[in-house]
Amino acid sequence: MSSDRIFGLVVVFGALAMFAGALQIQTSFLSDPVGPKVFPMIIAVVALLCGLMILWKPDTDPEWPAGAVWSQLGIAVAVLIAYSYLLTPLGFIVPTALASAVISFQISPRLKPAVITGTSLSAGLYVMFKYGLGLGLVALPKALIG
Repeated sequence: MSSDRIFGLVVVFGALAMFAGALQIQTSFLSDPVGPKVFPMIIAVVALLCGLMILWKPDTDPEWPAGAVWSQLGIAVAVLIAYSYLLTPLGFIVPTALASAVISFQISPRLKPAVITGTSLSAGLYVMFKYGLGLGLVALPKALIG
């Protein structure tokens, strides 16, 4: 019960920090109604409500995962941190394919389906983000493009 309350408190403080950070974002008068300032505020308010709910009604007997699950979570966090650092130098497609393949392999440890999932997800997301949403993504490393 106390672990849930600690987690709820961490979520509340994180949400408040996120909201305060979102207030500092400068936007132009031509931005979307739900743009780079309002969207993080919405996410912060939802996180704040979730944290308050956990504080108000914690689980009486939480079940913590076994040791193997913690190592898998650590690998997933390390992959996502590496992904965020590799996006700029390697473009969108290569890091997204690698990260999604590793995480897919963690879910179901079969190499071929994990590679297919990673490449398919990477290509599909690139097309959706670049052409569907009009984001300015760089597909491959600049050295390969020329």
